[in-house]
Amino acid sequence: MKRFPLAAAMAAFFIALVWSVSVRQAVLFLVGIGYGAVLAGARFGFTTGWRTLVEQRDPRGAYGQLLLLALAAVLAMPLLGRFTELHAALGPPSVSLLVGAFVFGLAMQIADGCGSGTLYKAGLGVPLNMAILPLFAIGSFLGSAQMHDWLALGQLKPVGLVQDWGVGPALAATLVALAVLAIVVRLWVGPGKPLFEKRWVWGAIALAVLATINLVIAGQPWGVVYGFGLWAAKGAQALGLFHPAQNPYWGDAGNMQRLAQSALLDVTSITNMGLLCGALWVSARKPPGAKPLSPRQWAIGLAAGFMLGYSSRLAFGCNVGAMFSGISTGSVHGWIWMAMAFLGTLIGVRARRRLAF
Repeated sequence: MKRFPLAAAMAAFFIALVWSVSVRQAVLFLVGIGYGAVLAGARFGFTTGWRTLVEQRDPRGAYGQLLLLALAAVLAMPLLGRFTELHAALGPPSVSLLVGAFVFGLAMQIADGCGSGTLYKAGLGVPLNMAILPLFAIGSFLGSAQMHDWLALGQLKPVGLVQDWGVGPALAATLVALAVLAIVVRLWVGPGKPLFEKRWVWGAIALAVLATINLVIAGQPWGVVYGFGLWAAKGAQALGLFHPAQNPYWGDAGNMQRLAQSALLDVTSITNMGLLCGALWVSARKPPGAKPLSPRQWAIGLAAGFMLGYSSRLAFGCNVGAMFSGISTGSVHGWIWMAMAFLGTLIGVRARRRLAF
């Protein structure tokens, strides 16, 4: 697709949002475009960064992510402490978090993408990620529909460091923990390895700024997975396959309201749409190459995509909504997510190698 007609279409959609939805949603659409352009332009992949760290002892992707988390925390935590109308990405430590994050870390290596990675690679036109996207949405919906049963296995109250400790101690503890991780990564990879790469650095800075704008405008941190599940829930409801009032998760007043109104009014949905457009903009300049896959690889990749959706809902988000937004806004569940997902990644990278992806 040529860039001029694409730009014209995005501009027309932006104007339509301003005119018929709200200025806020229109601006969030622009933020989403920024997400997609940065993720695709910098090839800022959470999945790839972890994989190269494990397989090649290449720390550049991991350091880019640590830089992103530090910058975002520095920007977000003071805002959360000052403005009570802004909300952190809190999630309860639970059995579902432990299981979901572990499975997600494993599946994302096979599917070669997390939530944001699947979106931007689908926008780039990568065939597997394009096919995974609807399965991700279905899995997210089914995971949310069964969330009540998973939480019944055991959960604790969400812990927000900013709310419990105050901005100063919460930010200091977060930065110290990130510094410790940086030291551990440095010791793991050994001497002589470059720690930073330009694309990871500018990608981290840009994403931190965009996430802060997202927080201020939306009143909540950047998320991805909820939008997927909402789209599938709307589809299931339209087909008469699902009655939300009978489900503990979707029967919640807020979720019922989002099901009843246009997806254009949902914060996560509109940034997801923008993210796809931003990645498509990048692909118009330089379409990516895609490795042909065997039928067996396709089947396994699609199954992994479904599990991405299901497990991310159990874990209260993906690398963005749970890990990035959780840690940067002071939620303890974000750190638990990171640890469990990395354990899953250790298995996932080996499975990916055996499957010759």
